[in-house]
Amino acid sequence: MISLYTSPTPNGWKASVTLEELGLPYEVKAIDLAKGEQKTPEFLKINPNGRIPAIIDHDENDLAIFESGAIMIYLAEKAGKLLPTDVAGRSRVIQWLMFQMGGVGPMMGQANIFYRYAEEKIPFAISRYQNESRRLFEVLDRHLAEHEYLAGDYSIADIANWCWVRIYKWPGVSVDGLDNLQRWMAAIEARPAAQAGIKVPYDTSERLKSDNKAEEFIKQARTMVTR
Repeated sequence: MISLYTSPTPNGWKASVTLEELGLPYEVKAIDLAKGEQKTPEFLKINPNGRIPAIIDHDENDLAIFESGAIMIYLAEKAGKLLPTDVAGRSRVIQWLMFQMGGVGPMMGQANIFYRYAEEKIPFAISRYQNESRRLFEVLDRHLAEHEYLAGDYSIADIANWCWVRIYKWPGVSVDGLDNLQRWMAAIEARPAAQAGIKVPYDTSERLKSDNKAEEFIKQARTMVTR
């Protein structure tokens, strides 16, 4: 059994969608970021960086693993799925996984902060991160023009990038004209495991459709980004 410590964020979904796709049994431990539960001494023993997600694999002497990409690689290797075993195939998947971790995630994360959460709106910062996020989307779109998925068969690389790209509206990044990217997004969105994974630890899809609830979330997020 695996314990998943998570919150409803793109990085959290990377772990839960992967678990759902692999069909591995797991239990959810919801972490309330607004209350700072990720900074408690108990959680810091699991992830010294004080971030979600993290897992404990109770079948492996309670092995604790943090960092979303490391979790995805570990789970894929454990199940023998979503990550090729041949050198070239494995390398391609990890390259696109690193593309998300080093580019898409950080750039969209900063766009979220400056476009949504910061009380002081700084036009240069907003455009900088929105434009860079869009540039990365265009990289994905060009690659997907010749590939159904990012690295051969559907893999953890697709899950990682999709979990971030799917929230493009929240940081104000456009996907207009990126037909290949939109095709890929829709294909993953239709997967039952992807649909289940983004509802972990709870479904937030309706929350952000309400202006009042969205504003409440933004206020909470302002406290989270300073922790």
